Formats: sequence, C-alpha cells, structure tokens
Amino acid sequence: MRLLLVEDQTDTAEFVLKALRETGHIADHAKDGREGLFLATTETYDAIILDRMLPKVDGLTILRTLRASSIHTPVVILSALGEIDDRVEGLRAGSDDYLVKPFSTIELLARLDAVTRRSPGQAEPEGHVLRLADLELNRLSRSVKRAGVSLELQPREYQLLEYLLRHAGQVVTRTMLLEAVWDYHFDPGTNVIDVHISKLRNKIDPAGLPPLLHTVRGAGYRLGDPQA
Repeated sequence: MRLLLVEDQTDTAEFVLKALRETGHIADHAKDGREGLFLATTETYDAIILDRMLPKVDGLTILRTLRASSIHTPVVILSALGEIDDRVEGLRAGSDDYLVKPFSTIELLARLDAVTRRSPGQAEPEGHVLRLADLELNRLSRSVKRAGVSLELQPREYQLLEYLLRHAGQVVTRTMLLEAVWDYHFDPGTNVIDVHISKLRNKIDPAGLPPLLHTVRGAGYRLGDPQA
C-alpha cells in the first residue's frame, strides 16, 4: 500500500516509517499539518496515518477538510488524547479508526489492514488494481499475476513493480527508484537497483511471454505493453 504519515515527533515518525517500509509499504512523511494537508489533497494514498496534535494545521482540521472535499481516503488517527470524548470527537470528524499513543506497530499495521480491507462481495475500489497488458497487481491483497499465474514477489520487488506500474509507459530513472522505494535522496553508485530489477524481470517476464520490463540505455527502465 501507499501510505501517508503525518507526524511531527521525529522519534515516533522514524519508528512508524521503519515498520511500514519493512513490511513492504510505500510511505510518505509530512512533518507538520500544512505539508500533510497538501500531500493528502494532491496525492493518492491507500490510507493516512494522522497525528492529532500538529504544528501549523491540527489533525482534526485536516480530517474535516478532507471529508468536506469528498476525499474519503481511510484515516487512522494517532493521539496521546485517549479519553472517550477525544476518541468520539476524532471519529465524528471523519476518522476510520483512533489509536492512542503509545501504541504497538503490530496493532497499527492490523488497523491499517482493517480500514483498507475490501468487504466480501463488494466491488473492488477504483485504483486498487493496477494493470498492464496481462500483468495485474492488487494493492489490497498484495498479489501479483501475469497471464493469470500468481507470482511470488519479495517486498522490495513488489514496491518496485507498484512504482513502475504507476508510471507505466514512462522512463523511470535509478534516482527516482532510489527515492521512491529505498528513500535515498542521492545515487550512491550502488548496483542495488540493477540487482532487484533483474530479479523482478525474471518473475514478471517468463520465457514465452512478451517482455514488459525494458532497460532504457543510459536513462533507466520502462514498464510498457509491447503491443502499444
């Protein structure tokens, strides 16, 4: 899943981001309410983890603004305010869940799964399935298929594929992948991208099927339909 964490406390943010990324999620971080509101209204996320007490714009104001703008991204509030009235206020403002600090990352991950889980028999939410030709990635079940055959991807391979599918048809540079998937903001000259791309290519482009993942010499990579 692609997640947004809006949290101003550095220790808490690092703790949560580490847990999210280790479990294969793509996570953006906003350090104050103004940045969080901007990202939440201009980017697409599967869920938002929202601290209640934030500088510049508080969490409940962000939440009410999102709901008033018909943005229904699931939101889990994090807060040290744990009284019943505080929790009721957060839920009435439009949150999908409310988690009191201190909390366990295992519980946070379980609550994220719960608020994003598709109900049985419900039509799949728009945007949760990414497709290119006969390649399909379901972001709710975290499953990948090529020509109807299920593929087993490692967390980093899954993140790479999700990013490439979001930018299908475009040339994606190594620096872009480092920033999006590894959260590096520079290219340290490592071959980590090439190694993971090679492993991913072996899985999504098996023998007998038209290749979808292409290397663009001197530029990066492109995921594209060979028939296009």
